[in-house]
Amino acid sequence: MSWHTPDPIALHARGQPNRLAARDIATDRHWTYAELDRDIQRAVTLLQHDYDIRPGDRLAVVSGNCVDQILLALALERLGAIFVPLNHRLAPAELGVILDDCRPRLLVTDRRETLSASGADCPMVDMGDVAAGIAASEPAGPLPVQPASAVKILLYTSGTSGRPKGVMITGQNIHATAVNFGVLGRVTYDSVFLCDAPMFHVIGLLPSVRSPLLFGGTLHISPGFDPTRTNAMLADETIGVTHYFCVPKMADMLAEQSNFAPDQWHRLKALFTGGSPISPQRIRRWLAHGVCISNGFGMTEAGTLLHVPLDREVIDATAGSVGLAPPEIAIRLVDETERDVPPGTAGEILARGPNITPGYWQRPAETAAAFTADGWLRTGDIGQADDNGFITLRDRKKDMYISGGENVFPAEVEHILSDHADVIEAAVIGVADDDWGEVGHAYVVLGDDARADAEALARHCRDHLAGYKMPRRFFIVDALPRNAAGKLMKQQLGND
Repeated sequence: MSWHTPDPIALHARGQPNRLAARDIATDRHWTYAELDRDIQRAVTLLQHDYDIRPGDRLAVVSGNCVDQILLALALERLGAIFVPLNHRLAPAELGVILDDCRPRLLVTDRRETLSASGADCPMVDMGDVAAGIAASEPAGPLPVQPASAVKILLYTSGTSGRPKGVMITGQNIHATAVNFGVLGRVTYDSVFLCDAPMFHVIGLLPSVRSPLLFGGTLHISPGFDPTRTNAMLADETIGVTHYFCVPKMADMLAEQSNFAPDQWHRLKALFTGGSPISPQRIRRWLAHGVCISNGFGMTEAGTLLHVPLDREVIDATAGSVGLAPPEIAIRLVDETERDVPPGTAGEILARGPNITPGYWQRPAETAAAFTADGWLRTGDIGQADDNGFITLRDRKKDMYISGGENVFPAEVEHILSDHADVIEAAVIGVADDDWGEVGHAYVVLGDDARADAEALARHCRDHLAGYKMPRRFFIVDALPRNAAGKLMKQQLGND
């Protein structure tokens, strides 16, 4: 049975019109739910009459976080058009490739000079002019309700393994992701989210924004991550932040600032982390500060897939895991023949549910390859479940290597290395070896005052790992290679 995309803003504009919906931190502009609903309709008028946006058209945005992006995204949904937020850290040539793929009718940006070199073959307008145009427009009248199966967003993957792909996100996907995180994250109308995760990533666009708006909570939108500012906001009782998303490195940076005061984060339910591994030791250090860390796992193609529930004892007991699946997702762990594996055995994570993308924009072959014959999404990640169903990520399927007939998961070795006091971060890859088939090479970034060398790192690993998991060589490097989205580019390692 088909259904229509829910519009929680329209609901809350009538049910709690004067409640604060959103604040833009950079400009200190505020919107109640009634004002947010009104300005979405104003944006509809602007898009229809000034820019001739029609159902099915794409509108690309290259901009820092701001509430105006949210207004555009929600107006496009009501119009039946498609929102395409792009990574402003990409080089002009990289942006040009994506723009050529999605062919937007309009490009909205706060960095016109950078984009002038991208070769964009579409009209370009400044975000400031769009914001002024929204404020000057009259609200549009009622619009036809859009089907939930329609594509609302294109989110481009970062391209760590090749040309970026546009992940199609439907109204159903948006709603299911908001519900899924809302259940595990205990989101309510009283929730206050601080969002400085970039909106060109799924974490910054869907769980960070759509969950609080679904439940009638409040958003504080930051233009970007600043650890000193974030610490101040988390400690500000007049704001009362309850939810904050970050990658583990961002959490570490909060703890390094002079204004780090977790004893003042009175309303915070948890720091919600993902995107890179976080060791059990680091999670328990945060618990010692009185802060819960809810580690999780998600992906552009599926939104929130797993999260650790908000219970201190559970977080402590399952530290290092990525938790349980929320209610609208089914998860399987399978072997190479797609047969389910028992608890304690590693297998590829497959997912199915209303949160799962229908596929990639104009890429039928790659869409088909991403799913099993019976419709399960292949995540490409290796997980292992305990007897209670809590899943721990072992590695990306493609990153696993075999040494002397034994499977080695680099993420496990990287966890051990990261627990060394001198290590900032580490990456391990498998390299061909005549004797063992493959052996590990470890690339390690040390702190400024570190005294460890390759021999000390080897001793540390030897104390905590089986012999076959031991890296054969250790390389001390200044930094690990990352793309513009901050993702590790392991394929650039190994040229030594």
